[in-house]
Amino acid sequence: MAALVAVVLTTASGCGALTSAGGSSGGYTVRAIFDDAANIIPGENVKIEGVKVGVVGSVTPTPTQKAAIELKIETAGFQDFRADASCTIEPEALIGEKFVNCLPTQPRAAGTPLPPPLRKIPGGREGAGQYLLPVQNTSSPVDVDLLGDLNRLPERQRFTIIINELGAGLAGRGSDLQAVVRRANPALRELNKVLGILARQNKLLAKLAVDSDRALAPIPAVKDKISNFIAQSDTVSRASANQRGALARNLAGFPPFLEQLGPAMERFGRFAEQTTPTFTDLKVAAPGINQIFTQLAPFAHSSTAFFQSLGKTAKVSGPALVALQPLLARAKTLGKVAKPFSGSLSELFTSLRDTGGLERLMDFIFLGASSTNGYDALGHFLRTEGVVAATCLTYAIAPAGGCPGKLFSTSGSATTANAASSNASASSTSLVMKRTLAVLKGATPAQAIAQYPGSTTSAGAFGSTGEGAASSQPVGGSSSGTTYYTPSPESSDASGMLLNYLLGN
Repeated sequence: MAALVAVVLTTASGCGALTSAGGSSGGYTVRAIFDDAANIIPGENVKIEGVKVGVVGSVTPTPTQKAAIELKIETAGFQDFRADASCTIEPEALIGEKFVNCLPTQPRAAGTPLPPPLRKIPGGREGAGQYLLPVQNTSSPVDVDLLGDLNRLPERQRFTIIINELGAGLAGRGSDLQAVVRRANPALRELNKVLGILARQNKLLAKLAVDSDRALAPIPAVKDKISNFIAQSDTVSRASANQRGALARNLAGFPPFLEQLGPAMERFGRFAEQTTPTFTDLKVAAPGINQIFTQLAPFAHSSTAFFQSLGKTAKVSGPALVALQPLLARAKTLGKVAKPFSGSLSELFTSLRDTGGLERLMDFIFLGASSTNGYDALGHFLRTEGVVAATCLTYAIAPAGGCPGKLFSTSGSATTANAASSNASASSTSLVMKRTLAVLKGATPAQAIAQYPGSTTSAGAFGSTGEGAASSQPVGGSSSGTTYYTPSPESSDASGMLLNYLLGN
């Protein structure tokens, strides 16, 4: 009540003629309306959160018995007061010096839009060009020294002052008194804000109360656990206090960790987007995977017998494998020694494969066999034959004595049959063969023809060389692969007989 009387007295004394505060002179000036100037004077500080941002300009009364205080904001970063800004006159020290403590805008959640800026006073009005902060956004609490002065009087005199001043100064101004009381006490103003917020959230608070009852209902049943949790929390708190140095270092490193965590989370998000198809396919394959794990147990049981048998086999084969160690060492040594040979052999086989060496070798064998042996009307025959005894190396028409080598084993009557066959062959020797044998004995072709005159009219075992024959064909047709030669008439080139013999024609 004493505070109320002090406010009323100060307000009543503020009535008087209006004076012009002037413009902002190019700066940022806020014209704040207070219920009471609270003994503040020009030149005192204007602060925001304890930091000086400007000074107080003129202090003048208003037609509505208020105090208009010019706040000249000099710091550029705070020259943007919003519609929800607030200012309070507070004591600077115990000696009575004051300052104006302001808040350019109220705290709000990140992303919340800012209120509009303060309204600028138009020209022609008091404080033109300044930014108007209404009285609803200001407060001027009763100073402690005023309360002390009032408390020094006896209670009867204090009560008399209250009755007299209230009756004279506040007759018919109950609503104004209510507004002044609310603005004069910052706690009441903040309480009104809190009550307003609670009124807007009454349904939510009611639901919170119901949910709280539901949440607190199980607590008595677990009160021992809760008490134990509190005790353990105390232990953890003590341990954390003992490690406050390390904890401080961890907290100092927490902001850099968060800076690195952001990009890491972005990369993790991209990874999740890229792995989404994989997990989608995995979802499709999940039934098959479940079936695999379902059948895994029976498979494990069925494989027990196999592993038991494998264990028995291992017991038997173990000593044998141990006994192989010396052999493996020797094989290792052999491998090191044979490595150059294996490399050369590999190069040889690679070269044979790349150059077709095997095919050429088969061609050589085939062509060598073909050039060494012949083929006539009766079939294949040998031009060369390997013999055992050294006495058989000289070519002879008739068998030589002391040469027992024979192609076929004969005995008894078979010898007589062979002799008869030999005589028959001798009697049927063709003219070509006679001439050929004569050439083999050393005669020239002309001498052989002179020794055996006549003409050959039929194709013998060595081909036809008659005068009427135009060409010589291989027996078996052109696809038989036999090389043949077409000689000229014997009268002009008798050596063709020998060539026909050598070629197998």
